[in-house]
Amino acid sequence: MRITFLLLLTVLFSACRQSTNQTRLLNGNDWQMEELDAQNWQLAQVPGSVQSDLLRLGKIPDPFLLNNQDSIQWISEKNWRYKKSFTISPSLLKTKQHILKFDGLDTYAKVVLNGHLILQTNNAFSPYEFNVTEILQLQNTLVVTLYSPDSIEAKAALNLGYTLPEGPRVYSRKPQFQYGWDWGPKIKTMGIWRDVSLISYSDARLEDVFIQTQEITTSQALLKANIAVMSFVADTGCVIEVINNTTGEIHSQGILLDRGTKNYSIGFSIKKPKLWWTHNLGTPFLYDFTIHLKKGNTILETLHKKVGLRTIQLVTEKDTLGERFYFKLNGKPIYMKGANYIPQNIFLSQVRPQEREKLLNDALKANMNMLRVWGGGVYEDDLFYDLCDEKGILVWQDFMFACAMYPGDKEFLDNVKKEAITNVKRLRQHPSIALYCGNNENSEGWQRWGWQAGKTQAQKQEIWNSYQAVFNDILPKVVDSLHASISYWESSPKFGRGDKRYQFQGDAHDWWVWHDGYPFEHFEQAVPRFMSEFGFQSYPGYKTIKYFTQEDSIDLSHPSFESHQKHSRGFEIIKRYMKRDFPVPTNAEDYIYVSQLLQAYGITKGIKAHRAAKPYNMGTLYWQLNDCWPAVSWSSIDGLGNWKALHYKVKQAFENRIIVPFKQNNLLKIKVVDDGPITLGEPMQVLFYDFNGNILHQTPTKSVRTFNEKNQVVYQVDLREIEFDPKQTYAKVLFGDIQEVYYFEKPKDLNLPMEGFDMKTKIVSQGIEISLKATTLQKNVFLYTDTPGHFTDNFFDLLPGEQKNIIFVTKEPLSKPLQYKTLNALQP
Repeated sequence: MRITFLLLLTVLFSACRQSTNQTRLLNGNDWQMEELDAQNWQLAQVPGSVQSDLLRLGKIPDPFLLNNQDSIQWISEKNWRYKKSFTISPSLLKTKQHILKFDGLDTYAKVVLNGHLILQTNNAFSPYEFNVTEILQLQNTLVVTLYSPDSIEAKAALNLGYTLPEGPRVYSRKPQFQYGWDWGPKIKTMGIWRDVSLISYSDARLEDVFIQTQEITTSQALLKANIAVMSFVADTGCVIEVINNTTGEIHSQGILLDRGTKNYSIGFSIKKPKLWWTHNLGTPFLYDFTIHLKKGNTILETLHKKVGLRTIQLVTEKDTLGERFYFKLNGKPIYMKGANYIPQNIFLSQVRPQEREKLLNDALKANMNMLRVWGGGVYEDDLFYDLCDEKGILVWQDFMFACAMYPGDKEFLDNVKKEAITNVKRLRQHPSIALYCGNNENSEGWQRWGWQAGKTQAQKQEIWNSYQAVFNDILPKVVDSLHASISYWESSPKFGRGDKRYQFQGDAHDWWVWHDGYPFEHFEQAVPRFMSEFGFQSYPGYKTIKYFTQEDSIDLSHPSFESHQKHSRGFEIIKRYMKRDFPVPTNAEDYIYVSQLLQAYGITKGIKAHRAAKPYNMGTLYWQLNDCWPAVSWSSIDGLGNWKALHYKVKQAFENRIIVPFKQNNLLKIKVVDDGPITLGEPMQVLFYDFNGNILHQTPTKSVRTFNEKNQVVYQVDLREIEFDPKQTYAKVLFGDIQEVYYFEKPKDLNLPMEGFDMKTKIVSQGIEISLKATTLQKNVFLYTDTPGHFTDNFFDLLPGEQKNIIFVTKEPLSKPLQYKTLNALQP
């Protein structure tokens, strides 16, 4: 019956004339560019930037290499011009309406078509469109002039009369990270960075479609399709069809067109709905919809939407300790595990779809269910959110404001409002959107970072009023009016670490570790309700370092390291922490290896402490997932896409079920953290081994039950009853089908055996299978090769007598034998 219905549907649609509305992309490599009035036109690529075009043409050195970034700062001080000639057919020209649309102009631009000024822009985050019906010809010339942000920002600052924290960038609605951050270079791009298109239509077009979930029960979901139609004609009958391709149902409504934009709605239901879940709790199911605007038998326009049925709620209820902060997905409290995401490339248009998908697959492989899109970057492209929808990863979405105070004049506020409206409309269909957050650390900076020093009372009040206008008026009202089912959070964090309340209310950024030098154990002693930022730096992979130094070997004194470490105290801090917890090698490759172990050691200590404190703590998002260029940074995946030690360790720490042993006084206590279904009882046992694999002690097996909603100590061992040397002993905790190893001393204080293990390889369908076995403990085995590929596990402990099998996923044969490092070889 269903097959017959779908066949009938196909026949009916084939009888309709295809869409008369057309969208033509004007992208490509047939644009030209010049420095303004230099009369030196050269081929350019759109989407792109002035910097990426000059690099492609060989006019500037690669800023990712050596110290080259310093030599290209002149580019953003100049004005530039792009132009393109294009033709359209006589039949298309006769179409009644033509819209020229720019999805992204960075940032201050003047657009001229056939000698007519049609647009002047001042926001890289907002799309711009203009009706060019009266201007369009068979032969057309489109010219885009881009103006340096420097002089515009300087003029705005002069007009204000006092300095806003943190400098000129606050006046430009442009990606803030381009002005330089403590992990990224200062490269203020200019260009046409997203698609350019010509939209042509006869009578009307679908301007916006939002399929809104109104109510969900187990028996049905009630939905409403909100459809905005832009019409050029009046008193003309049309039909809107909403087709659920998943169920085969069609819902239609006749409308009478009126000139301008008019909103329509169609209510419908889905029986026995399948819900959208994060990947660790279920299936991120998506319904597939097609929306037609029809006039008679002619389809004027078609849009496609993927819809996930779910409810998501931020809960901030008071309790005896302060105020909770957690998310409910489909009515179920859910623990958030993930990271902070920054743009994948300083040159935004250079990120290829396969790179976007690889990064999100890497997040998925590491068992993340939430990414925070940080406010100093960009509202990401549609593909990013589509992939999060498909993969079951929730998105904490910052608005694009970070670490600064912003103007409050009418022009700026109007600009912000338009930006917020266009981006919330674009993002609201995505089931992955879990939260809109006003800014990153602006409130904390104003209260705690000395920004008020030197300001008069009147100036301070004016700055704070501007803050309130953006973050407590414009943005929450936009979210409430356009995407009311999603919560708005004013600023992340709610309180800075200098405020005692940071541990008991809202979300927290804990930079006592790193910036203030606190030991990693601080993470275990000061657990907040939701950790939305914490981190530690490490060096990138060997291949990445060789790439930016342009050397075949690694020398930590190479001058390019200074420009690829953007934190003023970064190298010093890494070394200081390394001395606390690890041996400090003198060899460069060993030092890089240990820096990654150090980062993984500290951050996973924090993750486990956060997860073990559930439900007091309900989320941990470390800083940061990725890089925008090759650098020494906080990322777990380096600038060339290589996994650092942290990413491998996060993969384990974010499993649905983990064991968390910890020492308290003379007791070894054990918690089991379980984000999945509860267990009625599984066996647990603790075995004590020396590093040669001899069993020193084993506890009785005990049946242990886990509880999803609360973690508690389920097992403990009195260490006074066991004779062992803590420098040469580990405890292995067995629970069901998982295990965890606990060491009683810091890595630097362990008396590790000599390095040595057997390694065998064989070719398999995925690449190369590697089998390793040792008679003694081999600590943090790191395998590496120049051959492109990925290890399914790395930086692991090879326990005595146990065989470890991993896959090196690759399509190429090894150019030379695998290389390895262990902590054992670095013993003094």
